[in-house]
This record gives sequence, structure tokens and C-alpha cells, in this order.
Amino acid sequence: MELTINSVEQVKKRRIVWGLSVLLVIVFLFSFSAGRYPVSPGQVFWVLADRLLALDLGLPGALTTVVLEVRFPRILAAALAGAALAGAGAAYQGMFKNPLVSPDILGATMGAGFGAALAINCSASLMGIQLAAFAGGLTAVFLAYKISRMIRRESILVMVLGGIIIGTCFSAGIYLIKYLADPYDKMPAITFWLMGSLASVTGREAMLMAVPVAVGFVPLLLLRWRLNVLSLDDEEAQALGLNTSRMRPVVIACATLMTAAAVGTCGMIGWVGLVIPHMARFLVGHDYQVLLPASFLLGSIYLLLVDCLARVLFSVEIPLGVLTALLGAPFMVYLMMRLRGGWI
Repeated sequence: MELTINSVEQVKKRRIVWGLSVLLVIVFLFSFSAGRYPVSPGQVFWVLADRLLALDLGLPGALTTVVLEVRFPRILAAALAGAALAGAGAAYQGMFKNPLVSPDILGATMGAGFGAALAINCSASLMGIQLAAFAGGLTAVFLAYKISRMIRRESILVMVLGGIIIGTCFSAGIYLIKYLADPYDKMPAITFWLMGSLASVTGREAMLMAVPVAVGFVPLLLLRWRLNVLSLDDEEAQALGLNTSRMRPVVIACATLMTAAAVGTCGMIGWVGLVIPHMARFLVGHDYQVLLPASFLLGSIYLLLVDCLARVLFSVEIPLGVLTALLGAPFMVYLMMRLRGGWI
């Protein structure tokens, strides 16, 4: 009887994941209609059909440009960034056994922000900014890991403290770069970029962003059942045959790569990696076999909707980091109230 109940629950959870997949497609297509230039869903359909099937329908050039060259890159980037940050947050929360952990726990976000700010101050191209952000994020995590190794303790607490130290150092570096930057040119660009934005994302950048996100996503997806074991105490995990000392660096590397990809392309967008995994747990529970895919899908949906709000709320576009903070802070209060009883 218990086995039958568990089977029914698993079927329900899988249906929820499939439902989120359908919802993602709907929100993705709806996002083309959000903005100052009016575009109906029917026009979006015909523009996409014209490009994919080479129908040569003679559509207005302005309409084709807005749909394919302006909105499609930012919509794709929003979906990828939301999935990357939410998936990284879910992986980190399970690995560190802490529901208040977010993707910047090991300094990855601040490291990527420092790399991008340095590249902007040096007048690097957008490609250079992306690469610098990747390098900064990975360097921050590597330094945090080296600190834990130098102390000769592999406990999670030491690694987290190392991440906090490294993140603080990179944060100070960002402030220093802003202080030394040209106040009329570089400093506004750095400030605006750090608040998170998709306004200047091109199709090429969105496609390049997809590569590291996929490289981090695929291993986590294939090993998601091991995340269930990794979320246990180390003694229990090792008793079940999992080598935690080998598994943990793989999870950190994948999650950090996805975080650096999102920050390098879209800027520093907070709260997504903290809030979305908990929303996914409300829907499908704690089993990473369905929790991780649900977090990826829900993260994409969430950031697509936030990007739509950023484009239509006011006459000027609101930075994504501002909106995600305004939406995430109330949820954080609710989360802290729920955590009186422990892990939710």
C-alpha cells in the first residue's frame, strides 16, 4: 500500500514538472509581446514561422528586427540565467545542508562581478566582459577551496567561511574599481551593469551563454539522484557508498560555472538562487530527481516574468536586480518564519 502511495506521488510530481515545461513555453512566447513596441502573439508566430520555414511573407522590417534581434536574445538570456541561478541555488542548498544558501555562497557572484567591472573599466568588448566574469567567478571559488585546504579541514563550514572572506575581498575590489573609474563614463556603466540588465544582450552572447550553462546543467542533471545522498550527513553518505570528497567539487564546479555564466552576461541578479529552489520544494518536495528539473524550469519562468515587468512597469527599464530584490525580500521574511521548525 505504501509503495502504491509513493508511486502515485512520483507520478504527480512528474506531471508538475511537465506542467512547468508547458508553462515555460507559454511564458517564453508571451515575453515577445512585452515592451514599448506593440507586438501581438499572432505577429510573433508569423515572424518565427517566416524565419524558420523561409516563407518570405514580406513582414515589416521593424517588426522582424524587434522580435528576432531585440527581444529574442534577451528572452533567451533571461530563461538561461533564471535556470542557471535557480539550479545552482538548489544544488548548493542540498550540498551545504542549509536552506538559506544562495549561489554566491563561495564568492562566485562577487568574483564574477569584480571581473566584469575590471573589464568594463579597461574598455573591453562585451565578449571580454563575459570572459572576465567567468574567470573572476571561478577564481573566487578556487581561492575559497584553497583556504579550506590550507587549514587542512574539509568541513563545509570552513569552505563557506572561506567563500565569505573571498567574496568580501572581491566586493572591496569592485568598490575600488568604481572609485578609480571615470565618473562620467566608466563608473555609470559599471554601476548599471552590476544592477543586472538584459537590455544590451545580443544573439551571439545569448548563444555563448548557453554553452557554460549546458556544461554545468548536464552533469548535475545526470547526478541529481546523488544530490539526495549528498544532502545527508557525510557519515551517512559515505555509508551509502558516495565519495563526498569527489562529489562535492563536481557540484561546486558545475554550480559555479552556471552562476558565472549568468553574472557574466546579465550582471548581478540576486535572490533567484535563494527563492526559486524553495518554491520548487513547495511544488515537488525534496527529491532532487524532480526538484532539480523543477528548479531549472521555475527559475526560467520567474526571470522571464521579472524581465517582462522590467520592460512595462515604467517608461524607463528597471534593472532586474532591483526587481528581484523587491520580490525576494518579502519571501525571505516568510521563509525565516517557516524555518522556526527547521528545513522546509
